[in-house]
Amino acid sequence: MVVQNTEHQLINDLLIDSRKLINTHHNLFIALLSLRNDGHKYIKILAKKGVCNFLVQYLPENYSSLNANFIIVDDTLKALQQISSYHRRQFHHPVVGITGSNGKTIVKEWTYQCLSPDYSICRSPKSYNSQIGVPLSVFQLSPDTNLGLFEAGVSEPEEMAKLELIIKPEIGIFTNIGDAHNKNFVDIRQKVNEKLMLFVNSKVLIFGRDYGDIAERIFSVDIFKSKLLLDWSRRNKEAALFISTVTQQNHKSTIEGIWENQPISYSIPFSDEASIENSISVCLLMLYFKIDIETIKQRMVNLNAIAMRMELREGINNCSVINDSYNSDFNALSIAIDFLLQQQQHKKQSVILSDILQSGKNNDELYAQVANLIREKNINRFIGIGPNLKEYKKLFTMESYFYDSTRDFLQYFTFSSFNNETILLKGARKFEFEKINKTLGKKTHLTRLEVNLNAMLDNYNYFRSIIKPKVKTMIMVKAFSYGSGSFEVANLLQFHNADYLAVAYADEGVDLRRAGITLPIMVMNPELDALETIIVQQLEPEIYSFDILNALEKTLQSQAFPQNKPISIHIKLDTGMHRLGFMGNELDSLIDRIISNPKIVIKSIFSHLAASDDKHFDTFTNEQLKLFSKYSNKIQSAFNYPILRHIANSAAISRFPSAQYDMVRIGIGLYGIASDTAIQDNLKVVSSLKTNISQIKTIKKGESVGYSRAFIASNDMHIAIIPIGYADGFDRRFSQGKGYVLVNKQRCPVIGNVCMDMCMIDLKNQKAKVGDEVCIFGENIDIRELATTIGSIAYELLTSISSRVKRIYIQE
Repeated sequence: MVVQNTEHQLINDLLIDSRKLINTHHNLFIALLSLRNDGHKYIKILAKKGVCNFLVQYLPENYSSLNANFIIVDDTLKALQQISSYHRRQFHHPVVGITGSNGKTIVKEWTYQCLSPDYSICRSPKSYNSQIGVPLSVFQLSPDTNLGLFEAGVSEPEEMAKLELIIKPEIGIFTNIGDAHNKNFVDIRQKVNEKLMLFVNSKVLIFGRDYGDIAERIFSVDIFKSKLLLDWSRRNKEAALFISTVTQQNHKSTIEGIWENQPISYSIPFSDEASIENSISVCLLMLYFKIDIETIKQRMVNLNAIAMRMELREGINNCSVINDSYNSDFNALSIAIDFLLQQQQHKKQSVILSDILQSGKNNDELYAQVANLIREKNINRFIGIGPNLKEYKKLFTMESYFYDSTRDFLQYFTFSSFNNETILLKGARKFEFEKINKTLGKKTHLTRLEVNLNAMLDNYNYFRSIIKPKVKTMIMVKAFSYGSGSFEVANLLQFHNADYLAVAYADEGVDLRRAGITLPIMVMNPELDALETIIVQQLEPEIYSFDILNALEKTLQSQAFPQNKPISIHIKLDTGMHRLGFMGNELDSLIDRIISNPKIVIKSIFSHLAASDDKHFDTFTNEQLKLFSKYSNKIQSAFNYPILRHIANSAAISRFPSAQYDMVRIGIGLYGIASDTAIQDNLKVVSSLKTNISQIKTIKKGESVGYSRAFIASNDMHIAIIPIGYADGFDRRFSQGKGYVLVNKQRCPVIGNVCMDMCMIDLKNQKAKVGDEVCIFGENIDIRELATTIGSIAYELLTSISSRVKRIYIQE
């Protein structure tokens, strides 16, 4: 059934996540139903944003008031798969289907790396291999491609047949078989049969003969006897590719074998077993495609590591933490331990493992294998969490500890014993290892930055009150939101309907995306190496030169991304600041380039005002505004879609109302700091840097304090030592009385030199005690005044606050 409330439209893209909307034109939003969510509840939001085509299982309330078309079906997931299956049938070039318990994404990405010089490839983005991910991936096939690479994963019986109808692979790769999802299958044979369903209509099948369960089924089932079977083996010389020798040394491996009675060898820059096996699958595919041996050698030795789901980050007590709680089967544990051992920053390694669930194995066999693996890999310390592991604790002969639950571990384990080591977290989801991960990364430093979210919102609403109707807001959250913390600030502003966020670098934008931020995000300094990440994470780069434009176009041509749509960019103009930006004489060429590339859409044109906060330079500012109007008008008139313009920063919003254009950029003003007194009076203090007294001493006349004996007491005095130094962002220029703090609302000057981790203050004979609060800046001590004492500005003080300083967010 079709309900049409607007004109017919050509659909170019499928959308299933309302948070990933970039361009409203020619999308079909598919309202999927699941146990956790219902896509139908986002229809009205998307319709307001301009999406006008929806695939639904039922009509939303008041659907007739929406300017939208609705296609009503019994099952939106099934319809999504049928749409993608039909799309696949329109193309007849080779398609490779990849399945297996592990290694699917690596094999796919390495195949892409090795074959992209010869083919225009469409491949699954990242690990899109599910009942939803596969149809979204295959829908990206286009006339411009001549090879498809798609991975397929299953967790239950009768799933692969649906994916086979979508992928229709001519060539199949079966990487391996492991324990994942064993509980959902009767036995390993049923699981192998399920995965083999992907290849029932394939002409070629690549697999490892040494995986006996796979080989036995392939060689015994009639349907596979007519196919070209390209198997590899390290034990059986009858295999199509017999691997005779594998040499592993210095994080490199050399693989030697026999192919069509001829010797073959190549090297890869990895030494783990999983990488060796994955490379053999890729090698076999290249041999099938008649790639010559010398080319194979050259491409294999240059293989790049592929980012997977493991997270490596800094932890407590100079530890590194690998959080790999994605799945907990034995094969995945082995891979994760290989990754652990590749980390060379610490000599000691610890593994924290939960019970392995749904393995399908007898516990005696399973935990004997786990214990042997831990022992063979020389893991220094093992921590088992769960009743099953505790039952088999005698198998673990290394330093080991066992707990019935995560709660018990958190309560009874001495976390201070973690020190200068790499820690692997590998747990099934039910064990809530995120609590362990949080504890291992917890900051205990007394010094903290308190951020008042209510005050921040009041400042935001003040700026909204002085901008013109329909003018949008872009919030600057670069540099960790001026030291205040990116995620929390972005969440607040997203909830209160800011229009845009701006970050300095791609990493900041990626962190926001991972934190669930869906607002459009402009990246102001898009580094060349980060362009793929920018596109995948649906960030929007600033384009300020032809060099960065060239790099972006090259990336768009060579990479596959989850979204089959143009990338949004922001054009930076140089109107007189002479930092980044296009000059006026470059605009004609710029316009021609962008018009000729349908993969790029301009979202905004902007520039920077050099001195909008200083009335002495108002003439210069007005000249900048004239140039901006001239240049931006020229660009806008060349395109047939709306393009936003913005140049006003916090100071210009009020001082130059005509500069508000379509959007304004609110930066330091949001955080309660303004150069204009009239504005400052309307802003509230957002950030307060505080610490506590660590120790109090009585100093005798003539005694010195601190490094270089920079302070000599002129009389007996009481001093306090506070745990904040220049490593925390308390500038060393505050030494020798230039800086001061508040203790019990009384100013106490800094004496001696500021140290890396602490400094000393004169208590001025007031009554104070250890633990009393010390305010560095905040409500009663103006950060602007403090900055002036050392010839600096508030921006520098805020952004210099170290990441080791805790951020505490206050919302009343």
